[in-house]
Order: sequence, then structure tokens, then C-alpha cells
Amino acid sequence: MLIAILADSHDHIPNLRRAVSLANREGAELLIHCGDLISPFMLPYLHAFQGQVHLIYGNNAGDRHLIASRCATVFDNIQHHGSHGTIVADSFRIAFHHCPEIARAQALTGTHDLVCYGHDHIFLVERIGSCLLINPGDLLGKDAIPTFVLLDTDDLSVRQLEVGCKLLLDD
Repeated sequence: MLIAILADSHDHIPNLRRAVSLANREGAELLIHCGDLISPFMLPYLHAFQGQVHLIYGNNAGDRHLIASRCATVFDNIQHHGSHGTIVADSFRIAFHHCPEIARAQALTGTHDLVCYGHDHIFLVERIGSCLLINPGDLLGKDAIPTFVLLDTDDLSVRQLEVGCKLLLDD
């Protein structure tokens, strides 16, 4: 199974749109967004994914009520998990949280095959025992080129894909 892992889109519509489009083109079957989507107006862009989407809040949650209620009623392929999620996909045990420290602690338990997170916007792939710990980088592009990850559960290969340009901010 090919899983797209995204985080920290921070209302950047073009980069989320590009990431979802690329994930669709690459044949991803499942998409996990590890938080900081922020606004409900971002949901239609996630909904464009051709498979199931799993979404959690981050520390910049935006309108939590609208996000949760629209996932439950309007966007049938988006499952909202609150502040953290756990799923099993093709017997692959997955946990996701926004916070790096909590994600690392989950990975250390040995009860998951994959734990993914966001928050610090820093790409990371690390094996902890039999668990992969992954931060896909961010889709905002504040400090680095915006990226997301494709994970192939068959061979545990991880590809980092770029989706845009780094934001140019005045110092």
C-alpha cells in the first residue's frame, strides 16, 4: 500500500493542492495529514484525494467545530480523529500525532509499524525498533522547500516529494 503523509499546510492552498494531486498521480491509496491544516476552507482540497484521508488537529487548529462537523457530514472520505489518531491499514499499524515528543514516545512502545507527526517542520525518517518514525516536512515552505512523503508499506521505502518553493519572507 502507498501512503501519503502530509503535515503543516498552514492554509497554503497551492501547496496542499499540489501535494494531493501528486499523491493521486503516484497512486497513493491512503493520506494522513498530521496536523496544522488550520482552516475549514482547506477541507475541499483534501477531499480531492482519491482515497481515504485521516486528519488530526495540530497546535494551530483553527475552527475545530467546523472542521470536525464538515468531515462528519460533507467530506465523506475524510475521517477526523481529533488530536491524535490510530488506524490499521492492510494489517499495518499506524499512529499519528502533531507533537514530535508524543510521536517518539508512541514509536518507542513497539505497538505500531509507523508513527508520523509534524509540528517542527523538519523532515525525518528514523527506525526505532520495528517502527518507522516519520515527519514529512511541511507544506507551508517557511524554512525549507515544502515536502510530503510517500511510504510504500510493501518494502518500507520512503520518498520525500517537493511540491513548491520556499516562502520568501523579509527578515
